[in-house]
Amino acid sequence: MTSNQVLRQNTVQSSLRLLIVEDQVDLAENLFEFLGEDRYVLDFAADGLTALHLLATQSYDVIVLDLMLPGVNGYEICRRIRQDLQCQTPIILMTALSALNDKEKGFDCGADDYLVKPFELRELQLRIEALHRRYAPQRPVLSAGDIRFDPGTLEVELRGLKTALTGTPARLFEMLVRAYPSFLSHEALSEALWGARHGETEGNSLRTHIYTLRKSLQAGLGCGLVKTIHGRGYSLEVPPKGYADTP
Repeated sequence: MTSNQVLRQNTVQSSLRLLIVEDQVDLAENLFEFLGEDRYVLDFAADGLTALHLLATQSYDVIVLDLMLPGVNGYEICRRIRQDLQCQTPIILMTALSALNDKEKGFDCGADDYLVKPFELRELQLRIEALHRRYAPQRPVLSAGDIRFDPGTLEVELRGLKTALTGTPARLFEMLVRAYPSFLSHEALSEALWGARHGETEGNSLRTHIYTLRKSLQAGLGCGLVKTIHGRGYSLEVPPKGYADTP
């Protein structure tokens, strides 16, 4: 397996895949803009039949399903996801229907959560993350020398010291841990983060994310841990015992 293939696999593992089923384009666009693609890989379906097709061919971590869809409504789609597809992916129903019997019907169809419109986008994000933590399979803690990284909590531990990473720096760190003791090239990292059509802008952005990663690790652990291999890329560097970077 090449380094690029390993990185593609790692990128999928470190991202949360969402299917947004919503016929209101403006709301869907707001969701895409708010969630972005730093932590999430997003797919969109404007109707239930498209959603069923995607679910039959793709795997997702969480489904966000509107109830008032054209053609087949969200209740029926939820039921078919559970019964016909035998898919147990967590489902959040979102709708303007706020009556208790509407909620009861949604849970009876197999939903895991129910969010009434209008809602704060941050609340939806919190519910997505909570469902993912509850239902995601346990992911093993990764190690590189004395470094431990938990892909589930994004927590790094080094000799008793701990710090938590977020977003793209966390994804970069997971890639470097998995590659250790080998290095990863600028091109391989950029392709894993932004796809094959990355350019100079993404190269500059990669350096910014590496800087942010080092800064977070330095602040939390006293060591930057990421080594620059000039002209080639980056690698994880495990410091010798008793060593700490100077601020």
